[in-house]
Amino acid sequence: MRFWHFTEQSYHPAWDKTTDPLRIVPPSSMMDREVVADLFHRYLDEYRLADELGFDIMVNEHHASMTCMSSVPAIPMAVLARETKKARLLCLGVPMANRMDPLRVAEELAMIDMISRGRLEFGFVKGSGWELYISNSNPARMMERFWEAHDLILKAWATRDGPFSWEGKHFHYRTVNVIPGIWQHPHPPMWMPGSSAMSAKIVAQKGYTLASFLCGHQAKATFAGYRKVYEETWGRECPLDRLAYLGMAVTADNQAEAERRAHALYAYWSTVPRSPAGTFNPAGYAPVEANAQAYLAGPAKQMSMGLMPDGKPLPAKPTLDELAEAGLLFWGKPDQVVRQIQRFADQVGGLGHFLMMGQGAYLDHKETADSLKLLAKEVYPAFKDSAPSPEPIAAE
Repeated sequence: MRFWHFTEQSYHPAWDKTTDPLRIVPPSSMMDREVVADLFHRYLDEYRLADELGFDIMVNEHHASMTCMSSVPAIPMAVLARETKKARLLCLGVPMANRMDPLRVAEELAMIDMISRGRLEFGFVKGSGWELYISNSNPARMMERFWEAHDLILKAWATRDGPFSWEGKHFHYRTVNVIPGIWQHPHPPMWMPGSSAMSAKIVAQKGYTLASFLCGHQAKATFAGYRKVYEETWGRECPLDRLAYLGMAVTADNQAEAERRAHALYAYWSTVPRSPAGTFNPAGYAPVEANAQAYLAGPAKQMSMGLMPDGKPLPAKPTLDELAEAGLLFWGKPDQVVRQIQRFADQVGGLGHFLMMGQGAYLDHKETADSLKLLAKEVYPAFKDSAPSPEPIAAE
């Protein structure tokens, strides 16, 4: 299993200054430019430390959010392409509904792949429902744009005898010619997120790595759905490196400190619902089938942000032990974290990648660095021998 360090690069100093939503509408006047600059440098320092410790790196993208300042992931990715030496650099990902210019996305990422000499991995995401209020995109046409952008970007990367023209339904380019091209031809390893067997289906058909985010044991059904379709599509057993899970993780060399750090990290969880009411699932955003399944599942599972091993929703006010049992927050002394991650991986049928939120919320730099060092020294070795190849893996 490969470990990837991830942080949402939050502006957490503002979280307790308002009771209003932290996404779309928080007053930008709460931002202090000196603090913002310090935080950006701190997060980059922690990514560089992760590289030195042997972890891979994941960066994401959100907009108008106090919980994630990474609105242009190409910028930290470009810095990291230069400053890191070995880490694979995963951009997971670019919400295509919020990007009106997919050719620019192809060009930005191609440069990052060149600068890093082929360490880029890339994920297409459709983006959160609330972000559509920022791009003013029509959710009913979102997936049409998504797949057209997907096809255009892949063709732009794969074409080495350009230029070509693109006259699609949503995008029109007289000349597409990505210069200087991309290092990993025809394209870097590809990822997509998915939170249900239904959403995993298309990812499996493409052969991309499926990433399930902070959903606890919902991942078990999601991964099972992926494996089934993968094996039907490709006629072979699903490789372990096609399955990834994102969870929080923190450790310390004594129980009291580990518990204190776990509480500091878990504070991120309380921000998840802090978006304006009615923006999570705008009409047309989720497929009709998904909305029907959610309705049949009932309000408890609809509102739940994770499932316990028995399939029941996470308690409304979970304990740290319940969070570990659910696979949402792995915490404790290093030996405890090893057991928790291994247990979760076994229960969901195996994992190839652990997307590790090793920093979040109020976990400060010293605590984050110390935890990362312990995770690298005493946790990662228990899983690293079974890690998929760090060499670039061309998607089918």
